[in-house]
Amino acid sequence: MNSKVAKQYIELNGKPVLWYALDAFSKSELVTDIVLVVGAGEEEYVKKEIVEKYSFSKVALICQGGAERYLSVWNGLREMRAAGLLEGDRDKATSADPSKVYIAIHDGARPFITGQIIEDTLKSAKEFGACVAGMPVKDTIKIADEEGFAQTTPKRDLVWAVQTPQVFDGQLIYSAYEKLLRNLEELIAKGIAITDDAMVVEHMTGEKVKLVKASYENIKITTPEDLILAQGILDR
Repeated sequence: MNSKVAKQYIELNGKPVLWYALDAFSKSELVTDIVLVVGAGEEEYVKKEIVEKYSFSKVALICQGGAERYLSVWNGLREMRAAGLLEGDRDKATSADPSKVYIAIHDGARPFITGQIIEDTLKSAKEFGACVAGMPVKDTIKIADEEGFAQTTPKRDLVWAVQTPQVFDGQLIYSAYEKLLRNLEELIAKGIAITDDAMVVEHMTGEKVKLVKASYENIKITTPEDLILAQGILDR
């Protein structure tokens, strides 16, 4: 981002990027608890300047992330288990079946999550156990070889750009990450890079992950150009 401020704390229309996702999840009647996984040393800032300042009462935990995305998710899952948020018999379980708790993992730098996306992905997770938000790509995609030449061209109607939230049965995602950490050295040795939660479930459990249409506006703030696009979405 070429910014001294982490992208999730950059302001859009006077509010930090993170505020928008927190607002959407807080307003959803389907969501009972929110766990924030933040950079080391940012816990107190997030607590005071975002959670308390904007009265996000559903935030149950604020915990420290890791050096990689998957380690941050694992830290969040462990903190949830320690706090009893993964217990299937708790009164606030997020399903008609009280034995089930569902976890939606979302990027804090993806501000335009909507209540409808939350509802659609949770519904799909209840049916299939694992799902991810995403959209079919608009561009033709080329798979390159190691020298940078086009190698193959997959059928465009089968290619999706994956977004978040990625929603899972709580016990499924916890056990998948548990297995991931046990086999991490082997995966690294094989050159397998873990880039999202669906990949963890696919590799560690063999379960299929359902793709759920979300929105082309459900962008992730990654580069300065994304801030221009985000502002345009807000100004519509």
